[in-house]
Amino acid sequence: MTRIVPDPHFDPWEALLSRNSGGEVCLTSIEVTVTQQCNLRCEHCAVGETLTPTEIRPQIGPLLRRLDEIEGLKTLSITGGEPSYRQDLVDEVVLPLLEYAKTRGCFTQVNTNLTLDIQRYRKIAPFVDVLHISYNYLTVDDFIDIAFAGMRRPPSRKTAETLFRRLEDNTRQLSADGTFVSAESMISPRTQGRLVRIHRRLAELGVRRHEVHPLYPSDFARGMKLLDLDEFRKEVDALLNERDPGMWILFGTFPFYPCSDDPRDRELLRRIAREPGVTLRNDPDGRCRLNVNLFDGGIYATDFADLSVIGDWREEPIEAAFRRWRDRWTRGRLGCSCPHVGCLGPNVLVADSYYPGVDFSSRRAPEDPAWEGRYALTDPQRVPIRST
Repeated sequence: MTRIVPDPHFDPWEALLSRNSGGEVCLTSIEVTVTQQCNLRCEHCAVGETLTPTEIRPQIGPLLRRLDEIEGLKTLSITGGEPSYRQDLVDEVVLPLLEYAKTRGCFTQVNTNLTLDIQRYRKIAPFVDVLHISYNYLTVDDFIDIAFAGMRRPPSRKTAETLFRRLEDNTRQLSADGTFVSAESMISPRTQGRLVRIHRRLAELGVRRHEVHPLYPSDFARGMKLLDLDEFRKEVDALLNERDPGMWILFGTFPFYPCSDDPRDRELLRRIAREPGVTLRNDPDGRCRLNVNLFDGGIYATDFADLSVIGDWREEPIEAAFRRWRDRWTRGRLGCSCPHVGCLGPNVLVADSYYPGVDFSSRRAPEDPAWEGRYALTDPQRVPIRST
């Protein structure tokens, strides 16, 4: 059977692909937090304060039975902590979850730092559609400054250098094996003026997709400085000017929207729409995806530790929590949708950072034929519609 690989024309995590025949976005995606352990303490970690040195791991059987209840499940992602932190974690949790997802016909993603034994990754690779890493470095010193910023007793330089080299070697080897490696970089003061060089380095390592996001001011990153929107816009333009045409660039949780009254924002969106191999993704978190925590039973709109729990999968169906969340979300200031340009509104952390107090539900993108979002509905055949 031919394996369908995500590409710029088909992103399984795009929330618009989860709409039913009435135009309502449905729950089709689950992210599972499988561990609260990690060998790094990155300065930007959105769950850094929840990480623990030890853990007692529950059985995954009850969670699998909850997932069975989600009839429209299309994608399953695995995150942590570091999902490859221990071999038994890979064998007893990560691999069974991936095998389960494949029996359901789901696309799968594993979020990992790729700094451990490559055999752990090769064992799961046949069941992984996207191996997702974070990469904001140009040198070993960058890696040391970023990856151990939240660690009370950082490792020796020699150990840190070994981890960085292993990250790059694993990325190169797994990519050569045919694994779809996607690397996320954040547009932030840390990467300002360096993003193009990071992009080129990822191309050298064989990365298939470069995901570009804002810095999320959550948890460890709560006090970190953000670029302003003018600076952010310049970084995007510079990357588009110098990008490798063979690598897919995906902009996620983008802080510019078709409803903006700033012509520079709309022109940037038009440019992205024109660029082959460059896409925007609507934020799936809270739209079509929820995070579930294997340990505390929590159901969350996202895995960011700063956002509150919306339910407990041990006590209720996950879809029940989703419906309750969706009803609340759609009545709020971010509960907006402009399907004629393929936009489902901003990410909550990005909106709070860059547009505090702005009521997006009262805004609407103009009918602009020059702007076609990645999944804009100018052609109904571009967006598969799920039956109710």
